Amino acid sequence: MSIETITKEDLEVFRLTLLNDIKKLIAAKPDERKEWLRCADVRNILKISTGTVQNLRISGKLKSHKVGGIHLYKLTDIESMIGGKFD
Repeated sequence: MSIETITKEDLEVFRLTLLNDIKKLIAAKPDERKEWLRCADVRNILKISTGTVQNLRISGKLKSHKVGGIHLYKLTDIESMIGGKFD
């Protein structure tokens, strides 16, 4: 069994390498588009009020899926409703 000595410089190099790897992981955001949106997200995308989102849902123009007490909306449903795609 061999014994290796780790110096302060070795630890500093390891720390810097680890920090750089973490920064790369944070910066590398894959597709930020969400598949499911909450009411606030829909309001921000369409620039409409909560009541308008509710009216679209009740009239059947915008399909929602209720999970617990939260209505969730598919981004693709919103895109097809207005005939466009969001980036």
